[in-house]
Amino acid sequence: MALSAVSCKPEHSRGFAYDSSSDYERLLVRLDKELVNRDAYVSARNARIDSLRMVRETASSGDSLMLTVEIANLYRGFLTDSALVECRRAERLAHKLEDSDIEFKMRLERIQQMPLVGFSHGAIAEFESFTLDSLSNIHQAMALWAGRQMYSYIAAQFPNFPDEQNRWNNKATELQERLVGMLEPDSPDMLLNAGECEFMKGNDARAYAILTELLERIDINSNMAARVASLVGQISSRQGRVDESIHYLALSAIADVRSATREVTSLQQLGIAMYDKGEIERADYYLQEALASAVECHAAMRMLQTSEAIPVISAAGRDADSRNRIRLYCALVLMALLAVGLILLIVKLRSEMRHQQELRSNLEITNHAKEVYMSEFVSLCTVYMNKLNRFCEIAARKIATGATDELYRMTKSGRFAEEQSRDFYATFDNAFLHIYPDFVERVNELLRDDSKIELDAGERLNTDLRILAFIRLGVEDSPKIAQALNYSVNTIYSYRNRLRNRAINRDTFDEDIMKIG
Repeated sequence: MALSAVSCKPEHSRGFAYDSSSDYERLLVRLDKELVNRDAYVSARNARIDSLRMVRETASSGDSLMLTVEIANLYRGFLTDSALVECRRAERLAHKLEDSDIEFKMRLERIQQMPLVGFSHGAIAEFESFTLDSLSNIHQAMALWAGRQMYSYIAAQFPNFPDEQNRWNNKATELQERLVGMLEPDSPDMLLNAGECEFMKGNDARAYAILTELLERIDINSNMAARVASLVGQISSRQGRVDESIHYLALSAIADVRSATREVTSLQQLGIAMYDKGEIERADYYLQEALASAVECHAAMRMLQTSEAIPVISAAGRDADSRNRIRLYCALVLMALLAVGLILLIVKLRSEMRHQQELRSNLEITNHAKEVYMSEFVSLCTVYMNKLNRFCEIAARKIATGATDELYRMTKSGRFAEEQSRDFYATFDNAFLHIYPDFVERVNELLRDDSKIELDAGERLNTDLRILAFIRLGVEDSPKIAQALNYSVNTIYSYRNRLRNRAINRDTFDEDIMKIG
C-alpha cells in the first residue's frame, strides 16, 4: 500500500550514482543553471494553482472537493500557510459531502504541516487526540505517516538542544517503525521509510544500501527522489565522504528546484557542505537561495534553520565574511523596513483617501449650498430691484400729478416695508432650511419641554427661529439682526434674552446653536 504517488522511471535515475568528484562538479553546474530558472518553475506552479482555482469556482461540490485536494497538494512545500488554508477547506467540504476518508486525510495533511509555521503545540494536541489502534489499517498507516513527519519537523526546531531533539526524533522513529510493518513490502514508500528509520537509529550502512537502491528505481525529478537523495547525502556526510555528500545533496536540490518545492533542507545542507570544502562564495549563494525559498514558502521553521546556518559560513575570512554579513543583514533590515514602510504607507494612503473622500463630499455639499444661496440672493435682488423700480414709477407719477400727500401716507403707513419684509422672510426661510433642514427640531432639543417652539400652519420659521438662524450663520450682533429683520435693536435683545431663559443650558445656548448642522 503506497501513500504517495511515485512515478517509477529507472532510466531517469541511472547514471546519477556517485562515481568520482567530477560528478558533483557537474551536478553543481547544473544546479546553478536550475537556480537561474527557479522563477520560471515557480511561475509554472503558480499558473497551475490559479488554473485549478478558476475551474473550482464553477465546479460541482464533488469536483470542488477533488480540486481543493489537488490545490492543497500543490501548495504543500510551496506556500505553507495557503496549504493549511486549503487543507482546512477540503476538510470542511469532505465533511459536508460525508467523505470521511478525504476529511481524515486532509486533516492529517494539515496537522503534519502546522509545525512549519510555528503551530507545534496545536499539531501535537490534535494528533495525539487520535487513538491509533482504533483506526482502520488504511487510516492508521496514514496517521503514522503524518505523525512521523510532524514529530520530525518538531525535532528539527531544536538543533541546539540535543535532549529535546532526540525526544521528538524518538517519537518519529517509533511511529515510522510501526509504519514500515504496515506498508506493502518492497514498495517505494516502504523502502523510503525503512531507510529513513535505519538512518535515524544510526544504522548508516543499512540505510545507505536501502536508499541508494530506491534512488535507482524512482524518477530522479520527483519529490521522493529529492528526499531520498538528501538522506543519502546526510549519511555520506556523517561518514566523512564530503564529495559524495555534495553529489547527493546537489541531486536533491535540483529535484526541489525543478518541482518548485520551496520547503527544503538540501540547499541549506549543501551550502554548509560547500563551506567545509572552502568554497565560501558558493556556500553563501546556496544559503541565500535557501533562505529566499523559506521566506517565499512562509515556513518559519526553515527560515530559522537557514538563518542559523548562515553565521557558520560567516566564520570564514573576516574581510569577505563581514561584507557578506553586512549585505545580508542590510537586506533583511531593508526588507523589514520596506514592509513596515509599506504597511504605514498603505494605512496613510487609506486614511488620506478617506479624508479626501470626506473633503470631496463636504465640498459638494458646500458648493451646492453656495449655489442655493447665490440663486436665492440673485432672486431676492431681482425682486427688490423690480419693486424698487415700481415704487420709483409710482412716486414719480404721484409727484407729477401733485399727489404728494398720498405718497407721504403710503410711505408712512409702513405697508410697503411690511410687504418687502414678508418676501424677504419667505426667501430667507426657504434658503436657510434647505441647508439646515432639521434646524427647528435641533433648536427644540436645546429648549425646556414647556418652552418648545411651535409653528403655525404654513409657517416655516418664526421671529424666534429667524433670530437663531442669523446667529447660526455667524451674525451675532443684535443691531445687524435688527436691521435685516426690520426690528428695533431693543426688540432683538428682548427676543434673544427670552430664548436664553427658555434654554436647558442658558450659559451655552449661543454656542449650542452654532453646533447645529
